[in-house]
Amino acid sequence: MDEPARIGRTARLLEARLEALAVASERSLEGERPFDRQILGVEAATRHAVALELLSPEQAGAIWAGVARRHPDARWCHAWPQAAV
Repeated sequence: MDEPARIGRTARLLEARLEALAVASERSLEGERPFDRQILGVEAATRHAVALELLSPEQAGAIWAGVARRHPDARWCHAWPQAAV
């Protein structure tokens, strides 16, 4: 797999995981609490993708911001800690 394909695949996988978590947490009667570990996991995966230069901090931020825009009730995805990258 060449570099552009790897970067594109990473972005698609991250966005799909964020979307799935956002939808699940919005539909959950218990809110986001049952998804705390998955949320921490996707945050860590994002930081790792940036550290491995599979995504730039700007790309990661744009993915998180897009999901936050589409899922305003999923408050956790509005708080992507870019400074932690």
